[in-house]
Amino acid sequence: MRNRIGILLGLLLYAQGAVAMEPAAALVPNAAMVGRGVLSYAFWDVYEARLYAPEGNWVSTKPHVLSITYFRTINGRDIADRSVQEMRKQGFTDEVKLAAWNTQLKAILPDVRDGTVLSAVRLPGMQTNFYHGTDAIGTIKGDEFGSLFFGIWLGEATSEPGLRRALLGLP
Repeated sequence: MRNRIGILLGLLLYAQGAVAMEPAAALVPNAAMVGRGVLSYAFWDVYEARLYAPEGNWVSTKPHVLSITYFRTINGRDIADRSVQEMRKQGFTDEVKLAAWNTQLKAILPDVRDGTVLSAVRLPGMQTNFYHGTDAIGTIKGDEFGSLFFGIWLGEATSEPGLRRALLGLP
């Protein structure tokens, strides 16, 4: 029964424009889109990000999902390196942890191309689960990683405040 509900919710989210949200439906109760936005660099759109949370209300201490649909070809190692750079920009300075997370991300994140969907599910206080479409591709344990990783998009110190506002459904 629970699996049917998860599949049904996944189909409903898909009908609302989401892609590959079945993992989110299983891990985030009553997942609904909070907001979405496109990251552009110069004249190119790089990806569209979507934030999902219970009943569409994001609270950092509750499970939530960030789903990214890429429009460009990018090496997974480059995504990992950029993620760590963005964590550093938030003021995190523990280079030992950053190096460990970089190694983990490089082992998890695949190369992407136009249409690739990667999702991260944050379970606060526990871990962050990563998906390529509907396939689980890895987990990084610990709340500190999750907080900093999601802070890349949702933190006040983000390098993309317009995208943050769009994801959070703010004007």
